[in-house]
Amino acid sequence: MTRSPPSQPTHPKTRSMTAFARETEHADLGELTWELRSVNHRFLDPHLRLPDDLRGLETTVRERLAARLGRGKVDCSLRFVPGQASAGSLKVDRRLLEQLLTAADEVGTRIGEPATPHVFELLRWPGLLEEPRQDVDAIGAAALVLLERTLDTLVAAREREGARLRALILERCDKLAAHVDAVRARMPQLLASVRTRIRERLSEVLGELDPNRLEQEMALLAQRLDVDEETDRLAVHLEEVRKTLDADGPVGRRLDFLMQELNREANTLSSKSADAETTHTAVEMKVLVEQMREQVQNLE
Repeated sequence: MTRSPPSQPTHPKTRSMTAFARETEHADLGELTWELRSVNHRFLDPHLRLPDDLRGLETTVRERLAARLGRGKVDCSLRFVPGQASAGSLKVDRRLLEQLLTAADEVGTRIGEPATPHVFELLRWPGLLEEPRQDVDAIGAAALVLLERTLDTLVAAREREGARLRALILERCDKLAAHVDAVRARMPQLLASVRTRIRERLSEVLGELDPNRLEQEMALLAQRLDVDEETDRLAVHLEEVRKTLDADGPVGRRLDFLMQELNREANTLSSKSADAETTHTAVEMKVLVEQMREQVQNLE
């Protein structure tokens, strides 16, 4: 018996909040077109524009949006152009017409002039022409089916953009991790160099100094310059960023919090820097964190 090859692991689909989708359906009832446009927002914030006859769909549309989208400001508009099945033919309200003609004759008799109402003036009288009634229920049902298709398109677009942003964030995570490793590797050499410089500067007066007190001061200096805690926390936060990107559901808010933590540690590392190279590395770290933060702002 042959065994099927093991399936490749798949990552949850990180979504962007910026996307656009348009879908159109042509039917006998008419032409329906949905347009969905989403941009960044802290929460789900839908704005609906529906034809007057279909405003009864608003609650259902909001529910459908909430079921498929986690965050983002969403402009949602529906356009409907009646077709042959909905158009029908105009009808004259004969009862109203008779009432208008009778009234015209009565007025003409009272003023002693013949009543000669103009045809197009009569046609403009409110209610004289009866427009055909549309099957609103059928149109609404078709609109909701089309809405799901449009949401499929929007979600797919958000996932494609989310995958691109995920790759960019992970790339910067790797660069930031490389900087963290470089700082860790450099610290023993840097601390030794600081100790040597201090000893050289004090070599002329070493005889007048208490060696034990000197060692204590140098130990305190080394403690102030030690960045092990900062590099450890940076590494932990970077690992948490990767885990969050692999999590199900919206991840933008948690990633935004992690960006704040990464920036805090990079700032502390910069303030403890004892040489130009470490300062430059800390600046590069902050640049990478800011680049990630800008990309994270767009994630659902």
